[in-house]
Amino acid sequence: MRRHFSIALLLGVLSFAPAFASAATTFEVSGWLPYWRSASSTKDVLPHLDLMTEVNPFVYTLRSDGTFLDNGQMDQEPWVSFIAAAKAKKVRVIPTVMTGNGQLIHDLLSDSTSRVALEDYIANFVKEHDFDGIDIDFEGKKAADKEYFATFLKGLYARMGNKWVMCTIESRTPLDSRYYGADIPPDAEIYANDFVAINKYCDRVRIMTYDQQGIDQALVAAAASSSTLYAPVADPAWVQKVINLVSKTIKKSKIMIGIPTYGYEYSVTAYAGNQYVYDILWTFNPLYATQIAKQYGVTPSRAAWGEMQLSHIKDSGTSSPPVSTFNYSALAAAAAASQYATQGNTHIDFRYLVWPDAQSIAQKIALAKALGVRGVSIFKLDGGEDQGIWQVLQDSAQAASVVPAPSVSASPVASAALSRVLSLGARGADVITLQRILNTDPVTQIAASGVGSPGRETEYFGPATQAAVRKFQVKYGIAKQGNTGYGIVGPATRAKLGSL
Repeated sequence: MRRHFSIALLLGVLSFAPAFASAATTFEVSGWLPYWRSASSTKDVLPHLDLMTEVNPFVYTLRSDGTFLDNGQMDQEPWVSFIAAAKAKKVRVIPTVMTGNGQLIHDLLSDSTSRVALEDYIANFVKEHDFDGIDIDFEGKKAADKEYFATFLKGLYARMGNKWVMCTIESRTPLDSRYYGADIPPDAEIYANDFVAINKYCDRVRIMTYDQQGIDQALVAAAASSSTLYAPVADPAWVQKVINLVSKTIKKSKIMIGIPTYGYEYSVTAYAGNQYVYDILWTFNPLYATQIAKQYGVTPSRAAWGEMQLSHIKDSGTSSPPVSTFNYSALAAAAAASQYATQGNTHIDFRYLVWPDAQSIAQKIALAKALGVRGVSIFKLDGGEDQGIWQVLQDSAQAASVVPAPSVSASPVASAALSRVLSLGARGADVITLQRILNTDPVTQIAASGVGSPGRETEYFGPATQAAVRKFQVKYGIAKQGNTGYGIVGPATRAKLGSL
């Protein structure tokens, strides 16, 4: 019999029982170790293997002939000793095979002979190297190859025996958020991934909930309405939307939330009226941001969605920039650039850096537990991430070895007192408290169903919450359109909420 009838996975099945059942699933942590930093990756993870459920050497890429290119020399040190240590700790060793070549995927999978050959090759490769399984990371697939990929997974699954089939899958943003403010194209639901087949033939499904950028136009619009810089690597509000959508088809006991440990640097152009256009320059590890902060004398701050951020106006080297940058806080350069552009009806470029630190990673782990998924998959562990991540994982492991499966009405965090001003973009336990109070009255309800509805309150103060607050203020004569504080939870609004 296949491994799916093990105690751990049986408990996973029970997590979908009614809310009154005392079901629980073991919370798992996996992490990718990139071949381009094999020495620092193995050195980074080796002392912390006790905190890992699985390690994924990010080493193999798919050749045009359907064989693997070993970019990391897995049969040599430091991998040999690392793999032996992982096995001694009973940590699963499951390497990733990756390709982003959609044409290659089509050529291999659309032909039954080459597809079957690939299935046989992978199954034999895993068994010959005594790995615990394989992680399939085939990105850039064409929608026309949806059924071919599903057939490939089915064939591979049948051949793997007691070895694991893991699947790394692109995130899927709800259409009403992706196309917020625009008509949804008629072909918007034509996807390259068959979630039904993926749920059936993948033992774990790692959702790549990172590289968000501007894919969620609803969140982009909310930030723009308050003239806030918004270019997250992964906003928890977006992650929650993605997982809520995915979990309609894929069992939560299989879902792993992808967590990034790298950041992005943007060249941002500020135009008059607090308008910003973002251009990605490159990714970086957190140490780079620390060096930039020191170089320009800026102090990083925490963004509203939980990641770290800073901005600076880069000197061209030929003349002084039109805006002085010394002693700036994290976003003062952005504000100064916007002011300069508005006053002169012109534009100006500045740099914006955003990255996750240990605290924001802890936030994602807490979200994963609250959503009741199997665990988290971290990209990447190579020594360049915020080293505070290991304490975060230690604290998570000590807090509980199992995660209770939440009921449908479970909230991400517990109730909290309303003790601060809350406005568009705010996050926290007190936002959930606010939404719960508003949801007790049909007139001020956040939503009748879905996210924000009674029992599905969130920690994000978005446009729907703002609209509900305005209805509350009008109902109780606190504020109306045109008044200062309309849509903002200030002292008077908090007092009335507290009385309820």
